[in-house]
Amino acid sequence: MPRPPIDILALLALPASGKSELRKFLASMDAETRLRDFGIGLPLDLDDYPYVHFMGRVDEELAKQGSRPLFFLGRDRPLQDSITWNVLIELLNEDYKRLFGDTTRQLDPELNPVRRLLNRMDNARERLGMHLLYSLVPSWDTLSRGLHEEAQKHFTAFDEVIASPKEGATVVMEFARGGPHGSPFPIIPPRGYASALQTLNPAILERVRILYVKVTPEQARQKNIERGRPSEQGSILFHSVPAEVMLTDYGCDDIEWLLQQSDRPNTIRVERVVQEGDRYVVKVYYVPVAIFDNRDDLTSFVRGAKEDWSIENVRTLHDGLAAAMTPLLIH
Repeated sequence: MPRPPIDILALLALPASGKSELRKFLASMDAETRLRDFGIGLPLDLDDYPYVHFMGRVDEELAKQGSRPLFFLGRDRPLQDSITWNVLIELLNEDYKRLFGDTTRQLDPELNPVRRLLNRMDNARERLGMHLLYSLVPSWDTLSRGLHEEAQKHFTAFDEVIASPKEGATVVMEFARGGPHGSPFPIIPPRGYASALQTLNPAILERVRILYVKVTPEQARQKNIERGRPSEQGSILFHSVPAEVMLTDYGCDDIEWLLQQSDRPNTIRVERVVQEGDRYVVKVYYVPVAIFDNRDDLTSFVRGAKEDWSIENVRTLHDGLAAAMTPLLIH
């Protein structure tokens, strides 16, 4: 009898570590092999990078109008407000709910897609007590004309994910978090994985398992340069993170440190405030973690066309990933 698939797999690592390549690799194989060797059903991909990219595009369009940016300190600069890292997690929480039919916060589908997307961001900001962006946009008409096509592609792509069969599927949730180069631990929130995991919806924390792709920060910075294509900054495989951001937001990460702090082996202990009746309590979740060591770079070949993948590279990646996933399958 085939094993049941993992419900939710969080694919975590520094930028350019190989997360998106693993997603492409898993999507390329037949369903039977993927479930048998990796415990993964039909992948339903959730990723916060498209939101980050859209934030950058908003700032670019505002710059054309001679207006100040809403999200970043400037072109190729870090975020203005680090709480935005948790806004992105709130958007993933909402995507997960929408994926399984929760329409509580469904926005008017007739609304301009740019307004819809920025309204979603404002809703997430409001839940975290942040100021709203709605009133700061100088010209909605101009912004909508410049970004209409990109915003519509976002909703079209997500509608395709929603329409996918859910039975026997695995939600694959990708995001990267970190802290400044040389940062001591614990990383000060809202940076780092500790803060991100504490922001995840309890329904996700109850089911999620983490696959952490391990590279050094130095390797991540080098691979980030190698993969970048100026014309494909919206691509999950070929975008590049600005150098300053790689040092200030991804100079290190805290997954292995969090594993060392947990009172259960091979898990991260997450203390999450949840509502029980008319009061709020702290609930503890133990999230299983497996580590895929990619310091020898087993994944970069996947960026190329599948017909160009060598049998040896495919076998090496397959076997290494299967071995790394084993703890998650028996947990």
